[in-house]
Amino acid sequence: MLFKKNQFKNHIINFINHLWKNYSVFFALLLMVIIVAGLSQQCAAPASSTGESVESFSVVLEEPENGSIVVRPAIPDTASVPAGTVLTVTATPDPGYAFDSGFYVVPGRWGRMYHESPTPRFQVVIDQDKAFSASFIEEEALEGFSVTHNVVFAKPGVKELKYDVYSPDGADNLPCVVIIHGGGWTTNDEDIMRGLARELVRTGDYVVFSIDYRWLGDLDGDEVPNTMADLIEDVYGAVAHIQEHAREYGGDPMRIALTGDSAGGHLSAAGINMVTMIGDGGFGEAPGVYQYMPSYVPTGKSVDQVRNDLTTAIKVAAPSYGVFAADMLGDIMGEQPEEVMDAVSPIKHIPSVNERAIPQLLLRGTNDFLIQHEGVQAYADALTAAGQRVSYIQVEGVGHAFFDWKPDARTKATFAEYGVPYAAEMKAFFDTVFYPER
Repeated sequence: MLFKKNQFKNHIINFINHLWKNYSVFFALLLMVIIVAGLSQQCAAPASSTGESVESFSVVLEEPENGSIVVRPAIPDTASVPAGTVLTVTATPDPGYAFDSGFYVVPGRWGRMYHESPTPRFQVVIDQDKAFSASFIEEEALEGFSVTHNVVFAKPGVKELKYDVYSPDGADNLPCVVIIHGGGWTTNDEDIMRGLARELVRTGDYVVFSIDYRWLGDLDGDEVPNTMADLIEDVYGAVAHIQEHAREYGGDPMRIALTGDSAGGHLSAAGINMVTMIGDGGFGEAPGVYQYMPSYVPTGKSVDQVRNDLTTAIKVAAPSYGVFAADMLGDIMGEQPEEVMDAVSPIKHIPSVNERAIPQLLLRGTNDFLIQHEGVQAYADALTAAGQRVSYIQVEGVGHAFFDWKPDARTKATFAEYGVPYAAEMKAFFDTVFYPER
């Protein structure tokens, strides 16, 4: 049996030697074909660790004005970058200019959606088509105050809620202004209000806080969709946190103004009008009970204490081109019971001036196609009927969102033409409350 196995093995060896001697050229050519095909496949699509092809996205570098940016690794001439690539961007201003923000851009609900970085060195992860660049402004625009970015005050869902603080040099016991951004309750964050924040802080009379909040629905990635009540609770949570820490930035926790534009206009009006509705009884969980539980409550404070402190501290508001009644809120909230709509409508909760004074400045552009004059006028009339002091200014020739600040030249120009002078009007209105001797 052993002989037969050895004999079979010798036959196999002889057969292989015969093939190699007579077909060596064929085997060499076959090997070359296999190698070339493998190289071609590798060049056509990068391979992941599992051997699967890697998707690529289009990446556009937009050259900035008044500065430069360097990207590593460099973007190829094809502008196609494999998914998962991390680009490191370094922005450098020209002489006389300062870094405003670094950013990347993706499609959003209202056009280009900016995601910004407050630091001149930042990273961009390629997970979809993106454009990116940096914004620079005159150095003098950032003089006289410091900025503390991304102070986290709560995390009621997936997204951390945060605010930025603009504090004048040498600030000591100054009134506080809280800015609430717009974006249809479903987009943007506190960065979009930094132009207004700079204008309100630069005279040294106010410490300014620009806050973020949850977005309606599931756009933050929350399994349970966020409601309008949740957003109002975030406003109260932010103000409660600001009260707790105001003195760290030179602010007086018991002198607070609210302002905001568009969706933030609604939320700032709700913030001052409906503060007495803060409580732990739930929002619509029991018949006829609609209370707001702040998304942050300071340690050692009861909800009743938070309500009392905020009611005393919030003294004035400036809602800009906002929504104040249920007719327009229904467009974003969908079908809801009447009592729910009333509970989130500022016009339904205006106190008598004998109960509590809530002076308000209302601003709207005459070319605003989203917010109609009739709706703002109705709110102004309701404030007047309650004995409240109100000033309603229509800004001639401008449309919606003139208080926004984005890195593009058009938005900056609009803010320079309209945002700057009407930020001064806003500050003057706040001064009548906090600096009445002027």
